[in-house]
Amino acid sequence: MKEGPIVTVLHDGTRPDAQLMRPVEGRAEVRYTAADGFAEALRGAEALFVYDFLTTALPGAWPAADRLSWLHVGATGVDSVLFDELIASDVTVTNTRGVFDTPIAEYVLAQILSFAKDLPESQRLQRDHRWRHRESERIAGASVLIVGTGSIGRSIARLLRAVGMRVRGLGRRSSTDDPDFGTVGTDLYAELPAADYVVAVTPLTTQTRNMFDARAFTAFKSHARFINVGRGESVVTDDLVAALRAGALAGAALDVVDPEPLPPGHALWDLPNVHLTPHNSGDFVGWRREIVAAFAANFRKWIDGRPLDNVVDKRLGYVPA
Repeated sequence: MKEGPIVTVLHDGTRPDAQLMRPVEGRAEVRYTAADGFAEALRGAEALFVYDFLTTALPGAWPAADRLSWLHVGATGVDSVLFDELIASDVTVTNTRGVFDTPIAEYVLAQILSFAKDLPESQRLQRDHRWRHRESERIAGASVLIVGTGSIGRSIARLLRAVGMRVRGLGRRSSTDDPDFGTVGTDLYAELPAADYVVAVTPLTTQTRNMFDARAFTAFKSHARFINVGRGESVVTDDLVAALRAGALAGAALDVVDPEPLPPGHALWDLPNVHLTPHNSGDFVGWRREIVAAFAANFRKWIDGRPLDNVVDKRLGYVPA
């Protein structure tokens, strides 16, 4: 048997890139497993790489985690793996913060441009072979409220400021001289009425669950658009549907929804002012390799006893700034 620690890799049927995992396999016994063999593979393991991005298997397998000291999540959000026993344990949790920052920022800009230039209508007119002149909106000078001031929110802020948009942030601590947001507020309801675009990029915590509800949507400008690249559960979906139907806001671009996946008969599918994507705003070509490379880099630090990158505050549910 290979000397060194045991590392368990939980995958969804697709194993991580073999070449990128080779340095890990050279210094550890690596056990690859899907959910059905997870508990057995976890027993005796000191490290766990969660490469199954939608897994719910960890709480059920937790009693087998008899030697676990480090858990690395192959995603930015960690809400799917955090539960009371893990939070209370001494296990260090890290995530893949940084890999998705720029792609998600590009997605947000693309959705803003799609709304402002009404690209869906242009495509519909082309399909109907109709040549109809129209005017479009400018995004330069438009105001954006970014709800969530982590690394993804900051990447979004920098990109939107670069194209001339006026950006503000909403976070846990206020600031008037933030290098990326300029001004950061803490009161959602005070900030919403000034925004032409509202971008949600919050992790899922007890504070952010259901934060966009009927009261929040009532505070939107009627011409404002809502873009959610954070978590679907931060939105009360029925309240969003009602607000869109009532004209309380002009549209929504949703990369995440609640429930997810969205059921076939759900109202959001057919609302004309809604853009839906299947939770892929950060999934650029090669993203899986980037995730494995990030884990391998953190593994080298872990096995050498050096400080790890992207350590999650398990009580907060994210990596503090």
